Amino acid sequence: MTEVAESPALGRLDENGRAVLFTEARTSNTWADTPVTDEELSAIWELAKWAPTSANTQPMRVLFVRPGEGRDRLVKHMGDGNKAKTAAAPAVAVLAADTDFHETIPAVFPIRPEMKGVFDGNLDLREKHASFNATLQAGYFILAIRAHGLAAGPMTGFDPAGVDAEFFPDGKLHSFLVIGIGHPGENPWFGRLPRLPHEDVVSWA
Repeated sequence: MTEVAESPALGRLDENGRAVLFTEARTSNTWADTPVTDEELSAIWELAKWAPTSANTQPMRVLFVRPGEGRDRLVKHMGDGNKAKTAAAPAVAVLAADTDFHETIPAVFPIRPEMKGVFDGNLDLREKHASFNATLQAGYFILAIRAHGLAAGPMTGFDPAGVDAEFFPDGKLHSFLVIGIGHPGENPWFGRLPRLPHEDVVSWA
């Protein structure tokens, strides 16, 4: 007689945990001077990396940019409305999609190493796959920032081509999101914007 394995018990966030990640979390537009350590930044990725991607391909890459020469190089490519807050953040992450992600498939998806061959020589397929899955990972990354008691300030208002030429000149990485990371400063939030009602989003079949 075959023994049936029990399903693992799943945990459940309490209301405080849900508030930290979702219901009370906000995008920060100003920053306190409180430092963010290298250990905190590394821990953000160490948490975010566990979330799923298609075939476990994990195409997102993270560049942390500290204040100084590197930050100055980044700020010049930000939109005018994002320059000051990008310069002021204790830490900034530039998220990029790696179009050569398929090179690691034998290591990260060892049950199907031959999948690498599906992407070899097909840049269009790789770009679509990398774009979708790296964007998915960006959402996890923001939640990981919040889970560590920090605020995130995601921004798409920048020149991706300029950032890529500045930081990723080999052409494999394509930036798509810049995120300020730190503790919120004075008057950090805009007014809470409405969310679509349940009946406008959810349907049943």
